Amino acid sequence: MSIAGDLIRGHTDAIILARLLRSDSYGYEINKVISTLSGGRFELKEATLYTSFKRLEETGCIVSYWGGNGPGARRRYYSITPTGRQTCRRLLGEWQETKDIMDKLLEVEEET
Repeated sequence: MSIAGDLIRGHTDAIILARLLRSDSYGYEINKVISTLSGGRFELKEATLYTSFKRLEETGCIVSYWGGNGPGARRRYYSITPTGRQTCRRLLGEWQETKDIMDKLLEVEEET
């Protein structure tokens, strides 16, 4: 069973910020982790991912830099800022509140 993208898409910024709380990373790696953690049931489209990076950078939540000086292509890495940490806490709180409401709204009593 795959997860409907619409259920998660509105939380893209929170997902990215939560991943960056763990360590700096680049787009492909973040998407790979999302896919792995969701058991392959969810993956961000590249356009969605990079639009979110741009929005988060413009609002001061993340900064980017070029890395990967070894063999192979250089990558643009992203790092969370203090503003991003604060935003992440707020978004995670909003997610928890939404989840709590949905759990209550979708609760079904078994017929006897």
